[in-house]
Amino acid sequence: MEVEMSMDEVVSSINQLHSDGQMLAKKKVKKSHPELMRSALHYFPSWEHAIRESGIE
Repeated sequence: MEVEMSMDEVVSSINQLHSDGQMLAKKKVKKSHPELMRSALHYFPSWEHAIRESGIE
């Protein structure tokens, strides 16, 4: 699997989506930002873990 984003970019992108008021539901992000989902799952064991690591509860 080719990773398109660094771990810092993943965290930054998740925080930006959250700041913009977008839903962080896995299915929505997978459809609208597939590169973010692929990269997040490369660095973190789950999407939920990536969100927690981004400081969002």
